[in-house]
Amino acid sequence: MRSRTSGGVAELVKTLVYAVVIAVFIRTFFYEPFNIPSASMVPTLLIGDYLFVSKFSYGYSRYSLPLGPPVFSGRLFSRPPQRGDVVVFKLPRDPSLDYIKRVIGLPGDHIQMKGGLLYINGIVVKREPTEGCDVPPDAMGSTVPQRYWETLPNGVGHCIIELGDDRMLDNTPVFSVPTDTYFMMGDNRDNSSDSRDPNSGVGYVPAENLVGRAEFIFFSTNGYASWWELWKWPFTIRYGRLLTAIH
Repeated sequence: MRSRTSGGVAELVKTLVYAVVIAVFIRTFFYEPFNIPSASMVPTLLIGDYLFVSKFSYGYSRYSLPLGPPVFSGRLFSRPPQRGDVVVFKLPRDPSLDYIKRVIGLPGDHIQMKGGLLYINGIVVKREPTEGCDVPPDAMGSTVPQRYWETLPNGVGHCIIELGDDRMLDNTPVFSVPTDTYFMMGDNRDNSSDSRDPNSGVGYVPAENLVGRAEFIFFSTNGYASWWELWKWPFTIRYGRLLTAIH
């Protein structure tokens, strides 16, 4: 006769297995959580933001699966990203690393920076100074960047910040985006390793490397409390960023 204890353990194991399978299914086909470790997307995303990425937005590739096994190539149910989307992708040089940037160049585009201004297919992208983009003090320290509202050719507008228009990546050659690849840039234009930087390992991002579109922030902390300082946690949460959509 089986004991109640052994029966209870079996049920617990079964429940845990079901929970893991469901979690992996959701993570693979629907939504995956990510956190932001760098300031390259300030002011849109801050260090300490936790967000959900929709895995189904662009279809599925090998990188939709845990550990990215080479079980197939290309994308299934493929849908191309739109200019201005904020996207998580696998670094082409090292697919074990996740990067998050904004899609600036589509296949066939010609991208260039001149004097800090973005040119797409030879036409300067509209950039207007603004006071409407919030840059929290904990995001940039003592640095005070210039804030701009940038409007891409398809009408998508977003905030960017600049430390000046004569920095390393403010003047570039023309980048011609190959077929099935995308040109990525950070919103923190002078502090972003992206497709403009030949040493970043980003380059042109293949469509296969896209993981998904960043949808919304579900949690955010400024990181000023250690994990064991429970009494400080409530004061480190950026409450105004919780459950906010990413544009």
